[in-house]
Amino acid sequence: MPSLLFKCALRVCIPVLFLFCSNLNGQSLYFPPITGNTWETSPPQSFGWCQERIDSLYKMLDDNNTRAFILLKNGKIVLEQYFNGHTQSSNWYWASAGKSLTAFLVGLAQQEGLLNISERTSKYLGTGWTACDSAAESLITIRHQLTMTTGLDDGVEDHYCTLDTCLTCLVPPGTRWAYHNGPYTLLDSVMEVATGITMTQFVNQKLRTKTGISGLYLPNGYNNVYYSTARSMARFGLLMLGNGKWNGTPVMTDTVFFHDMIHPSQSINKSYGYLWWLNGQPSYMLPGLQLVIPGFMSPGAPADSYAAMGKNGQFASITPSEGMVWVRMGDDPGGTAVPYLLHNKIWDYINQLPCASSAVNPETDHFFRIYPNPATGLLTLDLPEGVFCGTLSDLSGRKLREFAELQGHTTLDVSGISAGTYLLSLSECGEGTRISRVIFIAD
Repeated sequence: MPSLLFKCALRVCIPVLFLFCSNLNGQSLYFPPITGNTWETSPPQSFGWCQERIDSLYKMLDDNNTRAFILLKNGKIVLEQYFNGHTQSSNWYWASAGKSLTAFLVGLAQQEGLLNISERTSKYLGTGWTACDSAAESLITIRHQLTMTTGLDDGVEDHYCTLDTCLTCLVPPGTRWAYHNGPYTLLDSVMEVATGITMTQFVNQKLRTKTGISGLYLPNGYNNVYYSTARSMARFGLLMLGNGKWNGTPVMTDTVFFHDMIHPSQSINKSYGYLWWLNGQPSYMLPGLQLVIPGFMSPGAPADSYAAMGKNGQFASITPSEGMVWVRMGDDPGGTAVPYLLHNKIWDYINQLPCASSAVNPETDHFFRIYPNPATGLLTLDLPEGVFCGTLSDLSGRKLREFAELQGHTTLDVSGISAGTYLLSLSECGEGTRISRVIFIAD
């Protein structure tokens, strides 16, 4: 008899399978005209989606400070909603979702022979762009910048800083994954030297004229942040769904780069490509943590989905098997660098859109709900039917607390544990399957 964990997993997968089946119909992709506001739509009812569940999705988005949400199926708009005074013509920042756009632009520069990602970064930035000695600095390549494996210390006071004094060598490049913004931001400088024009000019030349994507880069401290409308972000997602082609016209012809961009780029964080977050991998890592977490990064999303993710919940999520792209812009109450929990929460609600799907509660059905997070003193769990055992460990793997016979709505005592980041792992008692969650304990 299948375990309760397996049954719980099935409850999550059934809506996803329904979506798979409803879209494996061989439909070709629709692409909107390059200019103007024309964009064909498909009624949600044609996919068997219930209006009350769409309304529930919109309420959740509104409650979480969303400004814009667009969902495409086979290129056509199925859902489009704006909140809090935002409109179709409003521009908003991509934050770190712009990293994925940068990766695509680097691929375009490589296919034109303007650079090669295997080249040393110092070829474009000159020697002394870091505080490392010349021998160590010369080992860092553009590919290391694309994969977040430069070996530079992300534990500096300001990891956004791009000054040489902020960029210190910690380990050899390629041996450590760390979400480090400073080396990433310097990819813009590499691109501007390689292309001879600004990033905004490069986007306009290579993407706007072929796809209608429009926006601009604006400086923000050390950062160089891309701004656009939600529809422009949706166009970028559609370009990705089209494997780098727009309405049959190749934009990215370097198929090797495109493949590598959305597949594991190194063996340390298997859920990271070239500045893209990948689902369906056996483990993932998060910004600021040297912790490998088992399982899918977005358990509510199909395994083949991948996403651009940025601070405050700037998302462009692509799922080839479903012909789906969805975009979300706005703020996020959590304020994390990569709000993957909000990304997964949105997927939970999308999975519930079909009227034929079982009416589970997206807030609680992903095995267990945990709150508050960060916690102080007590941690509350909502568990499915069954009896569970678990452990609370620090990031070195040292067990701090063990819990047995947990059931239903219960609380865990985490008092006396220092403020920091920890890993809570639960499984049905006596079963080998285990699901882990990162938790934060506050003072």
